[in-house]
Amino acid sequence: MKILVVNNHGQYNHRIYRTLHYLKIPAEMIPNTTTLEEIEEKEAIGIVLGGGPSIERAGNSAEYVKNLDIPILGICLGHQIIAQTYGAEIGAAGAESYAKIKLDIIDENDIFKGLGDEMEVWASHKDEIKTLPKGFKLLATSPICSVEAMKHESKPVYGIQFHPEVHHTENGEKIFENFYEVCKKLRE
Repeated sequence: MKILVVNNHGQYNHRIYRTLHYLKIPAEMIPNTTTLEEIEEKEAIGIVLGGGPSIERAGNSAEYVKNLDIPILGICLGHQIIAQTYGAEIGAAGAESYAKIKLDIIDENDIFKGLGDEMEVWASHKDEIKTLPKGFKLLATSPICSVEAMKHESKPVYGIQFHPEVHHTENGEKIFENFYEVCKKLRE
């Protein structure tokens, strides 16, 4: 009953893994070159697509989004990979930044459960989703990014632009705990 963390060469991918470990959520980090067959052999109950420098270095991540039938949480670049896989446009952020921002939670849904209407998060905005992909609903926004968080309307596929794994994000561990609950429920 473990979650796979896909290393997309981002500086915080190991921190995602360590956060899950600290929360006693079984996890394994895998390279983004892992085949679908290898992932299926691991019998994971969920997958986290980590951040990274560019979609060009995202390996098989889009294939995971297209073909895996388990919950997926995309963080930063992982969020953008999900959106692009579902046909959304990705582009340079209007306000490029790497800082703490206030997130406005529009829909608590599963991953924001118990976090209220807003939270301060640490976000990287170099690239961002320009339009919500078809079949997705908006979960959160911020003054500098219109699609901070989203969820597929019928699948357990989530994307967040910010980094819940860093200590600058208040209650970031709750995002991972909530995602793990989604994974466990669907496994039952």
